[in-house]
Amino acid sequence: MRQSKPVLLVIAHGSRDPRHAATVHALVRRVRSLRPGLRVETGFLDFNIPSVQSVLESLAAEGVRDVVALPLLLTRAFHAKADIPAVLRDAPPSLRIRQAEVLGPSPLLLSALERRLYEAGLSPADKSSTGVVLASAGSTDPEAIAVIAEIAREWRHTGWCAVRPAFASASLPRTEDAVRELRALGCGRVAVAPYVLAPGFLPDRIARGAAQADVLADVLGAAPEVARVLLHRYDETSAGALLPVRASA
Repeated sequence: MRQSKPVLLVIAHGSRDPRHAATVHALVRRVRSLRPGLRVETGFLDFNIPSVQSVLESLAAEGVRDVVALPLLLTRAFHAKADIPAVLRDAPPSLRIRQAEVLGPSPLLLSALERRLYEAGLSPADKSSTGVVLASAGSTDPEAIAVIAEIAREWRHTGWCAVRPAFASASLPRTEDAVRELRALGCGRVAVAPYVLAPGFLPDRIARGAAQADVLADVLGAAPEVARVLLHRYDETSAGALLPVRASA
């Protein structure tokens, strides 16, 4: 079998919450609709099927040679640095695999965040009077935490009253603390923008922390901007911007 373009393998974390896999599949469908000639497969690290390993074995059995493995993650933390490379190294040796960078940061993701806020009831005219909590899942990785803080600083300069980072786990402040801080700053309204891709346990914790906010946006999900980021990462990687995880002999 000859494959003119590398297969895009989207690697999601997986969750016991069925909304997670449903959202991942919706996002992959949007990616396919934007690039009809591209083969896109989905694999999960845990909880859901198919597993990443089983997808890789199936591709190898078909005679596929080249794969771009794209972590469905917003920051570089443990999964991107350790879990996913370990799984890819155990792939069938006939596969040439390149691991793409994680999705964030990207201006397109900021556009997706604003899309969700406007869908939740805000308008562009509200920006100067609205403080936003950029609520992420959280991580023990200092690099990931620093990236979230930098995104909040960058987003503030687009016209919001203020933007504060918050974390559902591992790091502080929590969403509810950031909401209170923005109230104390005197922002006319407070909105919570979950910087997460799919529903699940930690996004639900973010939602509970947003109880005193005026607006709670939806997760990024299958927003068109997110799908475009996936394709940008695929194009960067398939063009040779990154070294292969493991080239076959």
